[in-house]
This record gives sequence, structure tokens and C-alpha cells, in this order.
Amino acid sequence: MQEERICQWLAESIDEARANWHFHLWAYVFMPEHVHLIVHPERAEYDIADIKKAIKSPVGSKAIRCMLKESPYWIPRITRKRGKKTERLFWQSGGGFDRNIVESKTLIKMIDYIHMNPVRKGFVEKPQEWKWSSAAWYSKVGESPVGLDPVPSG
Repeated sequence: MQEERICQWLAESIDEARANWHFHLWAYVFMPEHVHLIVHPERAEYDIADIKKAIKSPVGSKAIRCMLKESPYWIPRITRKRGKKTERLFWQSGGGFDRNIVESKTLIKMIDYIHMNPVRKGFVEKPQEWKWSSAAWYSKVGESPVGLDPVPSG
């Protein structure tokens, strides 16, 4: 997520997916090479793979269209053959790493952990300085470019 516009597309895609797939976004961090999201589905029946696809697909499509126009030399690096089909992959293959958080103390630790990513990488000194993070919103020192939902107390 090194380009600002890709982060903006991701923010927009998350907001749209929240409305369509009915989940709360409790925390996030966009890093140059990965993304952390802490989500809580509003419905008892859900498929996290569908939620991730709803977020990632629009961003990948926009990014690939831009690469075709602006950086065509990247296309061979993201293209692969699967039988007779040719795919272009913006996102790393695989589903990522999902965790089910069932205790509130674990939730708080996970939020703190993801907020510290930009600090651990040396990008900022304080988590709330990283624009593409919910840390400033939690610290009440800034706005979030992505819509967030408060974590219920208790």
C-alpha cells in the first residue's frame, strides 16, 4: 500500500463493504506490504472470505487498470497461468491470517499490536502519527480516513 491512492481505494472499499456485508470495523492499519483489519460481523451467519473478497477485489481491479496504463512493466510480474486461464494478481495469493478474538483483553492487545506496526517498522514515532491507521481515532487526536465503529465496553 505504498501509494496514497491505493490506500484511499482501500479505505473506500472497506466503507462500501461495511455497508453491504454488515460488519463493524474496530481497528485497522495499512502498511506498505500488508493490511490489518479487526472486524466484527453483525450477523451470526457470515463468511469472512466473502468479506475479504468484497474489500480486496475492487482495489485489485483499480490497481491493475492503473498498472496497465502507467506501469506496464509490472504486469508480467503479477500475471500467472492457471490452465487455460490467465490471472493478474494484485494481492498475495492465499487467504491471509484470520484470528477469532473472543476475549476483550485479547481484543485490546490486538488493537495495540496492529497500531504499533508503523512504529516497529520505524515509519513514525507514535502510532497516531500514521495516517492509514485507526490509532489517531482511538487517541482522539485525529480523524480516520476509514469509517470506524466503537468497540462495545465490557
